[in-house]
Amino acid sequence: MISNIALDNNRKTVMAFYDMMFNQCLPREAIEQFTGETYIQHNPHVGDGKEAFIAYFEKMTRDYPGKKVEFIRSVAEGNLVVLHCRQTWPGLPDYAGIDIFRLDDAGKVVEHWDVLQTVPDEMAHANGMF
Repeated sequence: MISNIALDNNRKTVMAFYDMMFNQCLPREAIEQFTGETYIQHNPHVGDGKEAFIAYFEKMTRDYPGKKVEFIRSVAEGNLVVLHCRQTWPGLPDYAGIDIFRLDDAGKVVEHWDVLQTVPDEMAHANGMF
């Protein structure tokens, strides 16, 4: 069983990784500092592995200066961390996203899944996306 301290460390690692690559626009540094030996990608728009991740987010930094992610909530369980986020891409609608990260035994990010949907202007309810 993973201790609460380890779970909190995993959550902090994932948030620091995501902030560095997305908000600070430093994907290479994020990969070097926060990932393990491998990086498995499940997003169908991003190639598998570290170099594909870096290339994708370096391009996104050039194409969408000012992009940002806001962490709404996070959940850590075992070696997984889930982030519920608002992504802002200049010129595009905002996105509501769920990102799932798996960490290795050393506390390094090694795998990623995500689900994204645009935040609509109108909804069938007043609950919001976040």
